[in-house]
Amino acid sequence: MSTLPVVVIGAGPVGLAAAAHLHERGLPFAVLEAGDGPAAAVRQWAHVRLFSPWRYTVDAASRRLLADAGWVEPSPERPPTGGELAADYLQPLADLPALKPHVRYGSRVVAVTRLGLDRLRTAGRDQVPFLVRLADGTDVLAQAVIDASGTWSAPNVLGASGIPAHGEAEAAAFVEPALPDVLGADRDRFAGKRTLVVGAGHSAANTLLVLADLATQVPGAEVIWAIRAATPVRTYGGETADALPARGAIGTRLREHVDAGRIRLITGFSARTLTVRPEGGVEVSDGVRAVVVDRIVAATGFRPDHGFVSELRLDLDPILGSTRALAPLIDPNQHSCGTVPPHGVDELAHPETGFYAIGMKSYGRAPTFLLATGYEQARSVVAALAGDWAAARDVQLDLPETGVCNSNPVVEAETGGTACCGTPSETGRGLAGGLLSTPLTLVSATPSATGEQSGGCCS
Repeated sequence: MSTLPVVVIGAGPVGLAAAAHLHERGLPFAVLEAGDGPAAAVRQWAHVRLFSPWRYTVDAASRRLLADAGWVEPSPERPPTGGELAADYLQPLADLPALKPHVRYGSRVVAVTRLGLDRLRTAGRDQVPFLVRLADGTDVLAQAVIDASGTWSAPNVLGASGIPAHGEAEAAAFVEPALPDVLGADRDRFAGKRTLVVGAGHSAANTLLVLADLATQVPGAEVIWAIRAATPVRTYGGETADALPARGAIGTRLREHVDAGRIRLITGFSARTLTVRPEGGVEVSDGVRAVVVDRIVAATGFRPDHGFVSELRLDLDPILGSTRALAPLIDPNQHSCGTVPPHGVDELAHPETGFYAIGMKSYGRAPTFLLATGYEQARSVVAALAGDWAAARDVQLDLPETGVCNSNPVVEAETGGTACCGTPSETGRGLAGGLLSTPLTLVSATPSATGEQSGGCCS
């Protein structure tokens, strides 16, 4: 099987990092991307600015390849937007001669299994190649599979019980996904409207801040923020004590808006029923209290889609959906982004030898992920596939304590623009992209702990 490629699912930041490491190790590889170009998911939040500077958002192996090709890295201390990350880093990386021939776009993975074997068959299983099936019916054989497809395409519902709220489907026309471009392309949908933001993570904070800015420009707007927790303290985070000043400023600005009444905060609120009103708008109720709004932003986080790998033998934690070994290290009830311990191939391994999920998807529903973490995962896994177990197990993570972490984009305080926390790098099933992360810091999601994950990685 050594002549077969290692298949990487997803051409987002972490998927392309895996490709760069595979190239350096001299291993054959193929990157299967559902979108029509690299960083497809990242481009969906191009207006969002990461709160980590460039020096923390570039993978080491990728940097070496780009430098050899004459790439000039952007100012290391300036945080990029999602659009800049895609155009100035990920597109040039994917276009390198070392990677470009091995990246296939429009290649959505719909199933991964073992050639000729279902999940029940044991004898000789490790000697049989993987079969990766694409949406167009094409089958690709692989010696190993690295799933860097992320969670961007699998957002959580509004319903607080993990299932849709009553009437959620009927009210779909009133609901926006996380990170709408409030001050840009989506401005007309929010200007002068009453908007409810549901969620306690950085994606929620990001949207709340730009909505508050819009309200100062267009009269008649009202911004309402609903969280399940009794207090927003986790969302406010470390503020001035945050190791990343831009991220800390998010909490400070948000608190100031709430204290001044520009954002109306409703605590202890869980969306149970959505009712479209004949006279206009939608009523959102928790069974006791109700609020009538024009628009709803569902900043409730993301979850992994393990459906297309259901014929593989996975050892998933029943709560988070990460590997069982990784779960206690990233549990948002116990860890913030700065306290997640170093981990690599051993914690990412499944009973299915040769299959690894890395990046945001590896964290399941935990929002404690950072882009730099995904890069280190890629390095460790590829080293193991190359047989260099010493390097694979020499995991290095330098995680600054921030007081609070989240896995979704946020607004940049000083500029008034938006800032993203981490890379949801891969996006669902090969849709590259996602939110980004800071150096070796794990963006733990503020929301995470409350279950109101904000979604991707943070940078």
